[in-house]
Amino acid sequence: MSLLVILMAGLFLAILNQTLLNVAMPHLMTEFNVSATTIQWLTTGYMLVNGVLIPLSAFLILRFGGRSLFVTAMALFTIGTFICGIAPNFSTMLIGRLIQAAGGGILQPLVMTTILFIFPPESRGKGMGIFGLAMMFAPAVGPTLSGWLIENFSWRIMFYGLVPIGVIVIVCGLFLFKNMTEPKKVKLDVSGAILSIVGFASLLYGVSEAGSDGWDDPIVLTTVVVGAIGIIAFIVQQLKSKDPMLDFRVFKYDMFSLSSVINAIITVAMFAGMFLLPIYLQNLVGFTALQSGLLLLPGAIVMLIMSPISGILFDKVGPRPLAIVGLLITAVTTYEFTTLTLDTPYINIVVIYAIRAFGMSLLMMPIMTAGMNQLPKQLNSHGTAMANTLRQISGSIGTSVLTTIYTNRTTFHYAAMADQTNTADPTFMHTLQSTIQSVAQSMHISAAQAQQYVMKNLAGQAQLNSNVLGINDAFMWAAGLCVVGLVLSLFLRDVRKDKERKKNKAEELTLLPAPKEAKES
Repeated sequence: MSLLVILMAGLFLAILNQTLLNVAMPHLMTEFNVSATTIQWLTTGYMLVNGVLIPLSAFLILRFGGRSLFVTAMALFTIGTFICGIAPNFSTMLIGRLIQAAGGGILQPLVMTTILFIFPPESRGKGMGIFGLAMMFAPAVGPTLSGWLIENFSWRIMFYGLVPIGVIVIVCGLFLFKNMTEPKKVKLDVSGAILSIVGFASLLYGVSEAGSDGWDDPIVLTTVVVGAIGIIAFIVQQLKSKDPMLDFRVFKYDMFSLSSVINAIITVAMFAGMFLLPIYLQNLVGFTALQSGLLLLPGAIVMLIMSPISGILFDKVGPRPLAIVGLLITAVTTYEFTTLTLDTPYINIVVIYAIRAFGMSLLMMPIMTAGMNQLPKQLNSHGTAMANTLRQISGSIGTSVLTTIYTNRTTFHYAAMADQTNTADPTFMHTLQSTIQSVAQSMHISAAQAQQYVMKNLAGQAQLNSNVLGINDAFMWAAGLCVVGLVLSLFLRDVRKDKERKKNKAEELTLLPAPKEAKES
């Protein structure tokens, strides 16, 4: 149990740090006097290093063992965090983030592989439920914590506060972590590693930039195509290898493949809420970072309570009931976010988000566990590396696609509203002139000034309303994805029962009477 606490503490710190920084971006732009495009590299760089290291994690675990890899990962993360805290300029801050990412990228698959080793399939849900505490609670509570810290203290506290905890985790890891298997002196597949790095880094960079620059941007197109070619070449090369660095044969197991697809859908749905709601709350409605974070806090608390409970439920009832109920709740609550307006009550959003968090808490870890249970023990590290790689890619692609939908639909709705303000329409012109006269009288300004004020106000309101409608449309797509996931979840099965059936069948065969010929002989 003490080992599990250390593992969760390390993973929680790594994931929490990622969401803490998102809210601090505007403050860091001012602090370092850089543009939004430049500051975004703190997130993009972290994501790229993560994306490169996660596919290599199966090899790293096999080569160096769990203990030394965990301590090294935590040391890198803590050193990077300290550098970020003392950073006098943006370049130093970026170096610290990349060092952090080198540690964080290793931690996630390593912790998951260790839990799979500790817990047998019949009680694995409980272990993965605890794993879900860090995976789901950390990103959910991050905005609230960072909003409070930034409003009351310096942004540097976000980093300084994590350093001593990181040191404690490292010391405890040295004493409590024991290798589950002995490290093996396996050679690095250099060509595979190069193809993996080029493929995953290019693809992740391309899709992350697509949200802001558009999918037809030359750099986006080039990097996505290079990434896709690199990944295809990597898959072919790994399938031909006798000792693959990342074994794609895990997809021969049907429940692992199905659970991977469903988890990709859930990841996109989760990122939709984490990405779109802060835009709505802060940029459109005008809440502060702290108010926005507090609104999401009840949902984070629900995830904290429910994650271990959902793991226990998985061990008792299997994946399908949890997946159906969870995806049904997630689909309905995501659809509720398609009806947002500038006047939607605060409490309504709090309640819907908390119910949505409840649905989500029944999904990610149980469905991932359902797939991992089907893999033989020797493929566990490959399965966790694959699951986390797919989660990283689906999260990036999902965010970019939702951004594109949001921006395109916002433009569409703004154009539609502009068409309604037709000066050739007598009804519109009558209403406009009445409004201008009323404003001129109430504000004691000239008719020309009143007209300028009214037109500016109309354009501002149209921009706000079109943005809200764009967010609603993006949530509609996310809700549609949830419905697809719901249909797929009907085909989930508990692979633990497969083993029971095989065992029962073998016992039945041994109890059958011997053939007549055998008796006569």
